Amino acid sequence: INHGGPSVGEKPKSNSANVFVRWPEEGSKAAQLFGWAYTNGFGDKYQDFDPTTSYEHNPWLKMHPIDVMERSGKLVFEYVALRDIHNNEEILIDYGPLWENAWNSFSTVHPYARSGYFRHSIGVPPNLYPPNWLHVSDKYEIKEIKDFESNPLKPGEVLPLTWAHNGKPVSSKYAYVVGLPEGFSDKFLKYSEEIGVVDLYNKLLAEQQGYHLPSDGFAVYKPGHLVSNQTSIGKVERDMEFFAHRYHSDQFNFNMHFVAAWDEAARLSVLKALGNAGFDVALRGIGERFGYYNLTCFHGSYMGVTHCDQSKMHSDIYATDDKSWNIIFPLITVEGTDPELDIMAEDMNTIIAVHYLKDIAYAIGDFGYHQTRPIAYYDPEEHRDKKKKPSEFPIRVVFGAYCSQVDETNFAMLRHIYDGDDPAPFADQFSQLPMKEIHWDRSTHSVSLAMPGRA
Repeated sequence: INHGGPSVGEKPKSNSANVFVRWPEEGSKAAQLFGWAYTNGFGDKYQDFDPTTSYEHNPWLKMHPIDVMERSGKLVFEYVALRDIHNNEEILIDYGPLWENAWNSFSTVHPYARSGYFRHSIGVPPNLYPPNWLHVSDKYEIKEIKDFESNPLKPGEVLPLTWAHNGKPVSSKYAYVVGLPEGFSDKFLKYSEEIGVVDLYNKLLAEQQGYHLPSDGFAVYKPGHLVSNQTSIGKVERDMEFFAHRYHSDQFNFNMHFVAAWDEAARLSVLKALGNAGFDVALRGIGERFGYYNLTCFHGSYMGVTHCDQSKMHSDIYATDDKSWNIIFPLITVEGTDPELDIMAEDMNTIIAVHYLKDIAYAIGDFGYHQTRPIAYYDPEEHRDKKKKPSEFPIRVVFGAYCSQVDETNFAMLRHIYDGDDPAPFADQFSQLPMKEIHWDRSTHSVSLAMPGRA
């Protein structure tokens, strides 16, 4: 198939178009076959093609263009002859006046003076596209995030992330937003500053002496000792131990550091701070939304970064019978930057970029694939000669709370996932059932994050 100018009637062997393009006519074999193929992809059950059945005529014309683009290989055009086509005659269609004008301009330039090969989009026949395809965005957007200003999430409200263009969920299983109480992010940030975790991040991400970890390396620190006003912190808080783990920076130019509780005092302190800030409503909301009997926050980790050229799409939790979540919320973000987090849709074909938002958490469940997006706030290797204090460099810090209804269906898998990491403190919490700590309980309507350590 090649370009032919506007049709000039029955004249054979001319350079004018001898076919035109249209959608299949109703009742044609092509319309039947592709109507079946297109609609089959949306149902739960696969149906064999039946030539005696009347399938919807060109169903894609009623869909949003984004949905149509995802149905590659299940659309069809008909090429209809404008006149008799003779043996060995090339099939020609009219690419449209814009293409032809561009080609005429290009062909008049001497080959040695051309900037490159000729490339131009092909025009389509008038009225080929239905009105609902015109003047609409082909950008993937999340409806809830677009609506937050006019329709903010209520504390404890749990909603699936849905596409703005069709209202369908990004994933029916693992991609949700959770409303947190107003001021939650600031309260937990204040706690993190008071115990020295933010000071620790300023040193880790600036790679100061004594805080420059190798790729996949970890060390244990007492961030309370970094607090400038030591009288503002008690002895227990000052001596709490946290481990810092640097992600695989040898694979990418990426300085993600995880910081989490290493001793029991730190673990209890973090859980209590979550409860005091109001994280209870998130546990209750998720538990009630998914009909769980209980939930336990078995791990919590800060995640801090200043630069990332590439990261790895991954799932933190998998194969736990859809009973586990990583609930991620921001503490420190950099204003005016691009979205920070990629979430993969359930079809594994689409990745949506989202911003972290104050007092809102993303809940990523079983097989919820996500990754840090490329960023460049600050790279220590590029700023060695600049005399700035670590606190003057922009950093991003978020927190992820790993929560699950731990029971006989997923007990072994959770231990495998959690204990497979190095380091993996508190692995003994999976040593027996029932869990020694329950942080939300449906039967008693109790939430005990602010009083951790109680059975």
